[in-house]
Amino acid sequence: MNQLVDLDAADEEAAIVAAAPERRGFLPIVTNWFDRLFMGIYLFVALELFWLRFVEWMVPLTVCHILAVALGALIIWKG
Repeated sequence: MNQLVDLDAADEEAAIVAAAPERRGFLPIVTNWFDRLFMGIYLFVALELFWLRFVEWMVPLTVCHILAVALGALIIWKG
């Protein structure tokens, strides 16, 4: 059984969906929550390694953990 599809109506519907306002954050790319979670984890690891190499002799690693978790939450929430 063949069903006919109105292609003009499908194009109009696609244009309406495409014109919907996108969520805008401070990241320069379009992301979903999983992308932002991945970026937060990646930032956590990079900050830990940087901290261990250059900063740990002055400031304890606990400060790095707090900072990395706060930045990760900010990226996930506002990114």
